[in-house]
Amino acid sequence: MRIIISPAKRMREEDTLPCEGAPHFLPQAEQLFQAMRAISRNELQALWNCGDAIADQNVRRLHARSPRDGTTPALLAYEGIQYRYMAPGVFTAEQFRYVQRHLRILSGLYGVLRPFDGVIPYRLEMQARLRTQKAADLYGFWGSQIADLLWAETDCIVNLASKEYSLCVSRFVPPGARFITCIFGQQHNGKIIEKGTLCKMARGEMVRYLAETEAEDPRSMRNFSRLGYSFDPVRSDESNYVFVAGPPSRTGAKKR
Repeated sequence: MRIIISPAKRMREEDTLPCEGAPHFLPQAEQLFQAMRAISRNELQALWNCGDAIADQNVRRLHARSPRDGTTPALLAYEGIQYRYMAPGVFTAEQFRYVQRHLRILSGLYGVLRPFDGVIPYRLEMQARLRTQKAADLYGFWGSQIADLLWAETDCIVNLASKEYSLCVSRFVPPGARFITCIFGQQHNGKIIEKGTLCKMARGEMVRYLAETEAEDPRSMRNFSRLGYSFDPVRSDESNYVFVAGPPSRTGAKKR
């Protein structure tokens, strides 16, 4: 079983724990760095969809470092909501070993990261339309490479990533494999509504739950009951595990 999650825009450098390897797709990351270095500062700001201060910071990073210079474990480098609720800074040694085996972080720059792969701070979302010699955007650049690497490791992937990132895998599910998406929703007029911030919180909590329980079977996720969520067997199926904040459905057709 592998668990996939999205990265976060905000990053930091952290050396409290050592790295345990390099990203698998370093040559590809260097190609993307070169493509970004070849365009103007204003084009980069548009590509990154950010303000002046963040653009200036990331232009400096772009020209000062290489993707090979990473000294921060990927799991500790990202600072988004999902990572705060996952709280890897207080993982036990056993939980770190669990996520190193099972957790994979998808990245616009690095493709796929294990938790202890060394990374540098960067800004490049998967949906960015960065043109390279190979393709007009990152989906074209990465193609099936990310999925191929993951499916070579397992026949079951638990999707805790946003659609922007999970598309890199969900488009390439081989016959007989399982791709299980976790949906965290709120009940509203009889329907389930996913709210971005709450979903990020729940995804982080789910990673922590899986690490704490050292889960090896995706069905164990059905016991998740944090942040007010519970598994909804009526709305769920083999490919979608639906967790609802509030009482689960007991009758009626499946809705989403």
